[in-house]
Amino acid sequence: MRIALLSYRSKPHCGGQGVYVRHLSRELVALGHTVEVFSGPPYPVLDPGVALTEVPSLDLYREPDPFRVPSLREFRDRVDVEEFLTMCTAGFPEPKTFSTRVAKLLRDRAGDFDVVHDNQVLGHGMVDIASFLPMVTTIHHPITLDRRIDLAQATSRRQRLTLRRWYGFLRMQGKVARQMPFILTPSESSRRDAARDFGIDPERMRVVQLGVEERFVPPTGPRVAGRIMAMASADAPVKGIATLLEAFAKLRVERPHLELVLVSKPVAGGRTEQLIDQLGLEGSVRFVHGLSDDELVALMGSAELACVPSLYEGFSLPTAELMACATPLVVSRAGAIPEVVGEDGDCADLVEPGDVGQLTHAIEAMLDDPARRAAMGAAGRRRVEEKFSWRAVAQATAATYEEAIRAHR
Repeated sequence: MRIALLSYRSKPHCGGQGVYVRHLSRELVALGHTVEVFSGPPYPVLDPGVALTEVPSLDLYREPDPFRVPSLREFRDRVDVEEFLTMCTAGFPEPKTFSTRVAKLLRDRAGDFDVVHDNQVLGHGMVDIASFLPMVTTIHHPITLDRRIDLAQATSRRQRLTLRRWYGFLRMQGKVARQMPFILTPSESSRRDAARDFGIDPERMRVVQLGVEERFVPPTGPRVAGRIMAMASADAPVKGIATLLEAFAKLRVERPHLELVLVSKPVAGGRTEQLIDQLGLEGSVRFVHGLSDDELVALMGSAELACVPSLYEGFSLPTAELMACATPLVVSRAGAIPEVVGEDGDCADLVEPGDVGQLTHAIEAMLDDPARRAAMGAAGRRRVEEKFSWRAVAQATAATYEEAIRAHR
């Protein structure tokens, strides 16, 4: 099959979209298919044999100058103007503007592809594309969950109004999702939530869990004593980093040697940096970002334990990657995380999301029991080997492509 894989942004090493695009496209090519990725910036890192068509935008959220004001010469058409004006009025334009741009590209190249795969763009342009090409859509989880959590933690009326405006694109995504013929989700939890929040017919939805790349392996050397790690967007409330920081502060009262490593880049002066200052954790919390794949694997394998304190996850690929590295886990019983680690407690300790006391106790008990850490790490590794393969993801996804092609004809 000739596959067009669409992603409005594809950050290479963090955030699920770029990781999903890279590994799925590689395995589809290995199965003999042709894959061309269409992406807005930041552009993905792709493996040999996978083509990339860049779909330029104004890149208004790029690092190190997010929410930037572009020069007049950067504006090329009315879509760029819409993108900028939406940002200026506190909205998030990328799903809509990317879908408009890529729909125009694909209409001119409709004969080049057998099927189109939308990686949670869910912009109006996807409806246009689905009118002339078979379409499959992945919804990792409905962003309505993020909106609810952010609004619940907002501290002022102005902040709530700004958040409602930012999440204004969700009305469009729900409307588009209801018109998509075939939808993939990475977990039963995401399937239920997308069906409920977006009003999607569950009969059109298929669950295809994600995979773990083979480079994620247990360490060959000793782990660093007292090192705890987490992988999450530090300033996103849905990731629960504030809960972890409060628990870590309690642990350090009697264990001052502990170190917390966060794979993230916090906003300068943002809520996470402010909380670290309030809790007196300067010097004991370290942020790392921009790691290569090998550096990330080494870091995962260096921690005595890792935490996934999220308030919601549609799958939590970092959880599965940490399990592949045989790193023992303390995780939230939230969203799809129990589906990833299993409910029996062999691969991770599960705690209630947002509960500082439970998280503190679970980490403390794990640090005091090296034999249990070793057994848990080994069980996690076995579970990944048995359940989470990118090749299996590609095979199941390709089967859905074939179903979509038959239905379209």
